[in-house]
Amino acid sequence: MRSTLLRFSFSLMLCCSSAWAATEAGQANTHEFQLSNGLKLIVREDHRAPTVAHMVWYRAGSMDEVNGKTGVAHVLEHMMFKGTDKVKSGEFSRLVAAVGGRENAFTSRDYTAYFQQVEKSKLNEVMKLEADRMSNLNFDDAEFLKEIQVVMEERRLRTEDNPSSLLNESLMATAYMSSPYRHPVVGWMNDLVNMKAADAREWYRSWYKPNNATVVIAGDVDPQVILQAVEKYYGVASARDLPERKPQIEPPQKGIKRVQVKAPADSAQLAMAWKVPKLQVGKLDDDEPYALELLAAVLDGYDNARLNRTLVKQERVVNDVGVGYDMISRGPELFLISTSMAKGRTVEQAESSIRKALKEIVDKGILESELKRIKVRILSDQIYKRDSIFGQAMEIGSTEMAGFSWRDIDVMLERMQAITPTQVQAVAKKYLVDKALTIAVLDPQARQSNDSKQGENRAAQ
Repeated sequence: MRSTLLRFSFSLMLCCSSAWAATEAGQANTHEFQLSNGLKLIVREDHRAPTVAHMVWYRAGSMDEVNGKTGVAHVLEHMMFKGTDKVKSGEFSRLVAAVGGRENAFTSRDYTAYFQQVEKSKLNEVMKLEADRMSNLNFDDAEFLKEIQVVMEERRLRTEDNPSSLLNESLMATAYMSSPYRHPVVGWMNDLVNMKAADAREWYRSWYKPNNATVVIAGDVDPQVILQAVEKYYGVASARDLPERKPQIEPPQKGIKRVQVKAPADSAQLAMAWKVPKLQVGKLDDDEPYALELLAAVLDGYDNARLNRTLVKQERVVNDVGVGYDMISRGPELFLISTSMAKGRTVEQAESSIRKALKEIVDKGILESELKRIKVRILSDQIYKRDSIFGQAMEIGSTEMAGFSWRDIDVMLERMQAITPTQVQAVAKKYLVDKALTIAVLDPQARQSNDSKQGENRAAQ
């Protein structure tokens, strides 16, 4: 027993010292600049390989959309590959591939981002391309009409034909009353059907400005050389006033909400979501969000975490269980537990088992050894993350888009390590209560055969 404890303690100390060494190196090798047009540049030096990740983050996502135009942020992401006065439609990706790079883009509730990863000598070439479409995007109505069909098909495949996605969509729309987080990032189908090319152009003109953008470059680079190149390519873009962002504060929930979704599926599903606080900018010493992050890990942070051990392995009431919570974001946050039922088991049984597991934490708390194990995993994950140049750029960009600074990342990690079992128990007791709870249930329906679907399609025609 003593030798086991000694090994564990040594592993903990080794992991912690490695993590803090990695974070200190990251701080020393990160440089921030502000261009005169408002564009922010963050450079992370990492000279272990001759490669560079180049990312442009726009602080404009689905939460900035208005009713009737949901999905436009994601639609514009697609249109950004349709050319400028200098680069023809479809050429952007071909030119990046020609220099041996990879590229893509993604839209979220809080932001839209574009990236390329290339050998370091090719950085200026992709930077020139990205800066060009920041100011000179040019697509015609015909290109838009083709691409909006692609987006609608994406919605059909990823949401309408996916029972889990349908359930999550209904959960968000039920949980939130005022926050634009109630809308799906891909948009409602009716809004996509009625979207015009002018809507995408208006979104581009409103938000794609240097004073609403952050360029993150990580890899084998010299910060001063990068600054000169960024000023050359991005510095020519003109800053403009951005649309006013309304706060859209979510009103307090005053009772449990329930929603049922009927859709073709193999088994029933259950999602339980509680309104919980997030970390506020300028208030890094608020311990509750860190405790909620650790509570999520206690429940589902490793293979033998509490919910997986109890619900999947012991009681066998569900096939799988997942817990989600984002400590930092621009909008309000949920603490989410989602499951799919095991054969012969009911949603009521799963809900009862989840409530029992949560009550055990509220009544008895968690073990110090349990929390220590999770903290070690968090530190280990941080080390692995910083082994990736792309991962470092992602962490910096997403943190900045939530309104925090890259300098806050290590402060958050340090604060997390100081959280006690009592604090984890306290947030479970305070926030995982029915008055803040939304429950979504998927009622599985029989799947139609191809013959039945074809018959319905013929009837509709």
